[in-house]
Amino acid sequence: QVQVVESGGGSVQAGGSLRLSCAASGRTDSSYVGWFRHTAGNQSVLVAGISSGGITHYANSVRGRFIISRDNAKNTVYLQMNNLKPEDTAVYDCAASISTTTRPPRTFEYWGQGTQVTVSS
Repeated sequence: QVQVVESGGGSVQAGGSLRLSCAASGRTDSSYVGWFRHTAGNQSVLVAGISSGGITHYANSVRGRFIISRDNAKNTVYLQMNNLKPEDTAVYDCAASISTTTRPPRTFEYWGQGTQVTVSS
């Protein structure tokens, strides 16, 4: 069993930065972790993911602005978000899958509660 807790959301002006944290408990050393985002009425979209070995994946909309990283000693995955835009406003969810895949898996078994990110123009 894995528990996932996000933190670090908030409000920022366009061009600013935020760092989200995803703390996981349980078996996390062989996990693929992804950051998703969604707005009201819209489907969640994977914006960044990282394999247990550190291979990263980014959606085109955030590539070059967001950086995902993980500290396995702390069982924590980070999402550094730079040059934020109003269209980045969403609820960001962290999710984990017990998998050694280097690419985002089709399903994620464990989800956090989400953290709100609001970017004003």
